[in-house]
Amino acid sequence: MPDQKLSSTEKLRYARQLGLAQVGAAGQLKLKAASVLIVGAGGLGSPVAMYLAATGIGRIGLVDFDKVDHSNLHRQIIHRTDDVGRPKVESASETIAAINPDVQIESFEVALSRDNAMRIAEQYDIVIDGTDNFATRYLVNDVCVLLGKPNCYGSVLQFEGQASVFSHEGGPCYRCLYPAPPAAGVVPSCAEGGVLGVLPGMIGMIQATEAVKIILGIGETLSGRLLLYDSLDMSFRELKVRRDPTCPICGDLPTIRELADYEAFCGNASSQQAVAQSPWDLSPTEAKRQLDSDPSIRLLDVRESDEYEICHINGRLIPLDQLADQIGRLDPNDTYIVHCKFGKRSAEAVDLLRRHGFDRVFNLRGGIDAWSQVIDPDIRRY
Repeated sequence: MPDQKLSSTEKLRYARQLGLAQVGAAGQLKLKAASVLIVGAGGLGSPVAMYLAATGIGRIGLVDFDKVDHSNLHRQIIHRTDDVGRPKVESASETIAAINPDVQIESFEVALSRDNAMRIAEQYDIVIDGTDNFATRYLVNDVCVLLGKPNCYGSVLQFEGQASVFSHEGGPCYRCLYPAPPAAGVVPSCAEGGVLGVLPGMIGMIQATEAVKIILGIGETLSGRLLLYDSLDMSFRELKVRRDPTCPICGDLPTIRELADYEAFCGNASSQQAVAQSPWDLSPTEAKRQLDSDPSIRLLDVRESDEYEICHINGRLIPLDQLADQIGRLDPNDTYIVHCKFGKRSAEAVDLLRRHGFDRVFNLRGGIDAWSQVIDPDIRRY
């Protein structure tokens, strides 16, 4: 438990915040005594962790099993170029300590799961969801409801983001807003759909602000409201979210009383490469074997030209949105292995080509990303 007083150094550090009537010394001591768990030290977790540390949160927990990659650096500002290859929790902890050495940092280099989530989360006052997949979002939600912890939620994709507060003072939970996950593959991940680098900063700061307000007991939180942000229009919209009395975990007659298999609930497999994407899938190993045995097989790359410049495996480039207009340039008697980044766009391309009489067209399951992991590690992942 932090000392219930502010040192002379802390009084200087937080002087501009202490001057706020809604904060003052009493509020600053509340922040110092508070603990926040941040799930994910990535795009959202970066600004959250940095601002909460600067604000004076006494204890911050970080959960992330991933390592820093070059493709993270444009948005995950808690990490530096020299950190590439290091565990994210290690890199993030060093940055937090440099911002505010008075903050106690606890790192968990693990994937949050039903086996460890309750044990980790119960140690903290507030949980901040900085995850990027539906399975972990439902896991975080259920943990927060079962433990009675506020869940400061955020998500980003391309140019848009959203934020809310779930499981707070009788308000709705994530399941009230999204009772069931979307079908696998319907919503692209940030890796496939892309994300504007500055976008997570905006949403992450909103999440951090909500956590601070909850700790201080000031203002009106986003509980019961979903804030939608469009960076292209620089616009905010707000939707009302009501607690669903039939919600299986926070409703009047809850049926969920323990954590479940969230990967199965969200229709995920343990590995993206293993998920069937097309009736005509080839694994990277199968594709390599066929290419080696038959040099007449053609590779067709349906990514965008800027992706092709990052890395390629010498396929013919025809972006998916141009394929219908350029089908006449392809020989339906040839055999093609089509690929994109992760296999979703190429599966659509295979379906299109087969509907136009191309009978020997196959999809590279998992795309060039899977090829890099399984066949050729020299192909840059992005």
